[in-house]
Amino acid sequence: MSRIGKKPIDIPSGVNVSLEEGRVVVKGPKGEITLKTRPEVKIEMKDNQIVLSPISLEKETSALWGSMRALIANAVNGVHSGFEKKLEIEGVGYKANIEGSNLIVEVGFSHPVKVEKPQGIEFNVTKNVITVSGADKKMVGEIAAQIRKIRPPEPYKGKGIRYAGEKIRRKLGKKATATA
Repeated sequence: MSRIGKKPIDIPSGVNVSLEEGRVVVKGPKGEITLKTRPEVKIEMKDNQIVLSPISLEKETSALWGSMRALIANAVNGVHSGFEKKLEIEGVGYKANIEGSNLIVEVGFSHPVKVEKPQGIEFNVTKNVITVSGADKKMVGEIAAQIRKIRPPEPYKGKGIRYAGEKIRRKLGKKATATA
């Protein structure tokens, strides 16, 4: 039995959830998310809550039950309050700015790197912090990972793009030895 799958999902005010054949559509103030459902999991609406239950009690079905519940809960939370990831840029001359709707990152290459804005994602840049926000948790994490991949932090000086609060394990450089 899935502990996560057993929990009902509360639907906040302002969020509309509709169950259609093979999919769940969640609409709210931050946008709209459509999720494909699995046939192994039964989804019902009861008293302003979404309740999921497995059709059979197999191990794979239990895992799908918990995963489906988590995906629907993230969609409901995303259209209601949204998700965001913050990235920090560290290094001399490293900077980012928004040009039109795209993000331009300058991190020591001979050319600036352009990150195109997908639908449903917003970029915000303040000093050396890039904020990626949107309703879809998966898409926000994916775009943040793509931005970090442009110049990951290096272990000697710590220069590069890192998640806010990420700890970088530093290495010691070469040591000069005194010869007698």
